[in-house]
Amino acid sequence: MQKRVLSLECAGLGLEVLAACPDFGKLSGFTFSGLTSVFPAVTCTAQATFRTGLPPAQHQVVCNGRYDRKAHKVDFWNQSAGLVQGKRIWDALRQAGGKAGVLFHQQSLGDSSDLVVSPAPVHRHHGGMIQACHCCPPELEDRLKACIGKPFTLMNYWGPLSNQKSSAWICAAAVNIMQQDQADFLAVYLPHLDYCQQKIGPQQTGIMGRELQVLAKLLRQLLCAADELGYEVLVWGDYGIRPVHQVVYPNRILRQYGLFQARRVAGGQTYPNLHDSAAFAMVDHQVAHLFVKDPCELETVRKLFSGLPGVDRVLPPAAFGLPVEESGELVLEATPDAWFAYPWWESAAEAPDYATHVDIHNKIGFDPCELFWRVPFLSTSLDCTLPRGSHGRLDCLAAVAATPELAERLKTENLLQLSVSLEKVLGGLRG
Repeated sequence: MQKRVLSLECAGLGLEVLAACPDFGKLSGFTFSGLTSVFPAVTCTAQATFRTGLPPAQHQVVCNGRYDRKAHKVDFWNQSAGLVQGKRIWDALRQAGGKAGVLFHQQSLGDSSDLVVSPAPVHRHHGGMIQACHCCPPELEDRLKACIGKPFTLMNYWGPLSNQKSSAWICAAAVNIMQQDQADFLAVYLPHLDYCQQKIGPQQTGIMGRELQVLAKLLRQLLCAADELGYEVLVWGDYGIRPVHQVVYPNRILRQYGLFQARRVAGGQTYPNLHDSAAFAMVDHQVAHLFVKDPCELETVRKLFSGLPGVDRVLPPAAFGLPVEESGELVLEATPDAWFAYPWWESAAEAPDYATHVDIHNKIGFDPCELFWRVPFLSTSLDCTLPRGSHGRLDCLAAVAATPELAERLKTENLLQLSVSLEKVLGGLRG
């Protein structure tokens, strides 16, 4: 019988950033090559392609958020597996009696795998948080907490306090699950390399070198455990991160032209009125979906952004290989050194209350400013000039490696083909 398979997705593991740690291959135990992601090169879209072996046009995940045209509501980081259309690459393995597990992948709640671990804290109505994970089976959470000695801490996973502790906890959980549950396929997400690159940029070789050494140590630990337990190992990055120096505010532009509507409440704060807006932008790193209610306004909106500094392309979603029904009527791609920010306001007094907090669900776009404190350290920053790294384009390669036998069977240069090849490997594990 062939060895089991351990997949390690390392957020932001780009081929170029590896230069900050020349000994990374030696320290981690792997030799890396380039991997082209899918567009947009963001977490949920890349993971959906990996888990289904399908392009975005088929699995329907167009970024880390989704706009419900009927409810006029943006929903970022929804964890439901039902949002990812299509089969899973482990389906044949499970049908043959094998076992599959998914650790910390987005949109994994309710998925078809036998094992699931995902952060799912409980926010108390009067403040505070109960640190918890959603686990399948439910008793897995208590077992992992007992083994590791503490619950998973959300503050280490995202926000100003995010750091390597998140990846270390997940690494320990993965080892425990390999030992006790013996899943034939285990897909694991290690997040921390992404945070520092967004904060300081991938070109800061001193800091990035140290962060890569941490990741290499974790990969070596997992490789040693996998070797003892009979696993082949795949390591892959979902995207590479580019240094950015320019920020574009699509919703400000749309508001200036009367297309984006904001509701003003007591105290002067404003909130998006998507019910009455003729157009708005759901932004996500280097991609923005422009939702245009009236087809007569489509050309007007297109002209607003065509040739705008920081905007590379303004095209219909089909031109990017995205599903029309889930995407904006137009899609913006940033230039390599730019990213898109969600704010519609010019004055901080107009910012909604959630703008200065880690609130990943209420905002109409991804907000990397949540990684920065706002003095006196009671809230997060509103300064969109602070982020120094972003992603989403396809011209920044991710990195990929595997143990020798698996590497030979997974030879590929793009994420979609990697997934398709892996599905064939998994289908033969119980053959």
